[in-house]
Amino acid sequence: MPGRRQHQRRRAITGSDDENAQHRPGGASSGNVIALGQVRRQAPPVEVRFDRRELDQILRVYSFMVAGGEWRDYGISHLKDRAVFSVFRRTSEMPLYRIEKTPKLARKQGAYAVINASGVVLKRGHELAQVLRMFDRQIRLVQLN
Repeated sequence: MPGRRQHQRRRAITGSDDENAQHRPGGASSGNVIALGQVRRQAPPVEVRFDRRELDQILRVYSFMVAGGEWRDYGISHLKDRAVFSVFRRTSEMPLYRIEKTPKLARKQGAYAVINASGVVLKRGHELAQVLRMFDRQIRLVQLN
């Protein structure tokens, strides 16, 4: 019975007698049980990001400050626990300000914060528009010139 021997050999190589197991996600057949903890460890970590509305508000303030000659460059970082919009006077310098979104602090101090170059939190709040009002005084001074 050469046909039976070939079937056993194929089963030993693939680890399953289901020929379509290779075509399923993860190569698992329908009868295999996978521990949930194992799947969660394999999933890539979700990064915190600014949504479109938040970026619109931040870039509106940024454009006024660029027009006034105060700011010249920015950088956006999406980390595991927070998203950061950094503002620079010159590209080679440390950021003047960091606008951070930390969802973990949303129920406590507020998810949004403006932090200066030395790491001092200048303004923190639950709404981004309220936090960005910190720059209104500087924008008005720029617009008067």
